[in-house]
Amino acid sequence: MSRRLLFGLSMMLAVTGAASAGMIDEKPLPRSLYDRLGGQPAIVLVVDAFVGNVLGDPRINARFANTDVPRLKALLVDQICEAAGGPCRSAGRDTPSAHSGSGVTAADGDVLADDLARALDTLRVPAQDQGELLGILGQLPSLGVGQ
Repeated sequence: MSRRLLFGLSMMLAVTGAASAGMIDEKPLPRSLYDRLGGQPAIVLVVDAFVGNVLGDPRINARFANTDVPRLKALLVDQICEAAGGPCRSAGRDTPSAHSGSGVTAADGDVLADDLARALDTLRVPAQDQGELLGILGQLPSLGVGQ
């Protein structure tokens, strides 16, 4: 082998070894919210707790009296998974279409947000991740509330 090739290989090994030993300041890639939440299994737990809160909440549960709960849960899992940066793709209608003509009010949205926050608290989701998730969900297309 030529001296240059040996020198190049030894430099590559030295840099690789230094990086592995923490001698070079490598910043890990930031984990997605999806990963920080625990992936799809954790999102399923969040949705189960959230829907349980909603169905037990007399402020809102009448709106869900005729709901196909398993289908609702599946749609919510996909929606949250996608919104959090996971691999899921929501197959449901967009939010405004899904709630068109339903009479959903801003107060209903507040109750749902409260029920979701309680589910996240129950599952001990860190406050920063809760805030990020609620912020992302709050940016999804409007329900058309009050319009």
